[in-house]
Amino acid sequence: MGHETFDAIVIGAGQAGPSLAARCGAAGMRVALIERHLLGGTCVNTGCYPTKTLVASARAIHVARRGAEFGFEAGPIRVDMRRVMARMNGVVDAARAGVESWVRGMKGVEWITGQASFTAPRTVLVGERELEAGKIFINVGARAARPPLEGIDAVSTLDNASVLRLDLVPEHLLIVGGSYIGLEFAQLMRRFGAGVSVIERSPRLLPREDADVAAEVQAILEREGVRFYLASDCIAFAQGAPGVRVRARCEPNDQWLEGSHVLLAMGRTPNTGDLGLEAAGVRTDRRGFIEVDDQCRTSAEGVWAVGECNGRGAFTHTAWNDHEVVAANVLDGEARSLRDRLPCYALFIDPPLGRAGMSEQEVRATGRPALVGKRAMDRVSRAQETGETQGFMKVLVDAQSRKILGASILGLAGDEAVHVLLDAMDTGTTATVLARTMHIHPTVSELVPTLLQELQEL
Repeated sequence: MGHETFDAIVIGAGQAGPSLAARCGAAGMRVALIERHLLGGTCVNTGCYPTKTLVASARAIHVARRGAEFGFEAGPIRVDMRRVMARMNGVVDAARAGVESWVRGMKGVEWITGQASFTAPRTVLVGERELEAGKIFINVGARAARPPLEGIDAVSTLDNASVLRLDLVPEHLLIVGGSYIGLEFAQLMRRFGAGVSVIERSPRLLPREDADVAAEVQAILEREGVRFYLASDCIAFAQGAPGVRVRARCEPNDQWLEGSHVLLAMGRTPNTGDLGLEAAGVRTDRRGFIEVDDQCRTSAEGVWAVGECNGRGAFTHTAWNDHEVVAANVLDGEARSLRDRLPCYALFIDPPLGRAGMSEQEVRATGRPALVGKRAMDRVSRAQETGETQGFMKVLVDAQSRKILGASILGLAGDEAVHVLLDAMDTGTTATVLARTMHIHPTVSELVPTLLQELQEL
């Protein structure tokens, strides 16, 4: 076994890993970038790139079916799932090839394929190679959770990765989990022509969101034919004639749903169980996420954890920000912190939900005096003109300072328009100033000043 010394080791090549490797290499360090499978992590391979490509195909199919509303006839729509998946794979392959080309060209960086595990503090084993470095960055991501539910091992299930290998439209897709991943697949599969039923243990969808947001999301999907079974607290699985059965109710009588396929969308599990973290002195929480401080430092000296595996954000943009925070502190002599960033994310159904800052329920929980502005999307001219009037816009403002506290925009371009409010929050721009800003007509964002001119007590 050979023992080799590097200046830095990066374990995992998701969103943050290659970027940190590149920064360290550019700083003159000798760097090992270790990845056991595919470069690009979840986003490129099983997350953003493939799913948003499918969302785009599903939207094109949906709009074609609505041709009569826009003055044209497209005729019968036939979905060719093989061609849909071929398009998706083309986008993913091109993105992954771009990452691979970038990594190969990195100065001072060696790309090593294999499973890494710690054998001692700041020492990892990859195959027959033992590598040591003064700085180690962990970016191993997470995977779909598989809870120990009754009968789950007796049936064939899909997750967010394996569902991307389907070459036919499911006859009836049962989705267990009514949160972000589950809802995106619910809509796109329904638009492809599948029957879709969503089974959720909570009394409502999206518990993180306000009740009015969750209710409108459910209504949007129900209008397209997605069925929901909420408060399903006794989920179980069994073989069925068409494929699989899932129990959605148990009181007063059992209610079993029949489906051709079942997709598990019940949260995420970090890929930390096979890293030998104990040997490195790296602590994890009860779910396996690596505990870090506000600069992504772990409990072990010289070891940082970035991306989804640290439990501080489950998004590509939070992983990228983790890398920026670490690089600033380790390489640039700056003092940046995870506390500096505002929570923001999107639910990419169609129309999408853009979220920034606090929700209404979070603001109410603080007890602070606050104001709220809300406007239905059917009162937005751009939405009327494009025939996309579902949803609403909502903003929350501190009643005393007039600082913007949070926003939810569920509707046409909501994932883009919310950045107007996110940027104002981050820069400290008050609702008063933004309300007086002239925006371009006709856009969705032009309603943000109007929204702020119609504030009422929360």
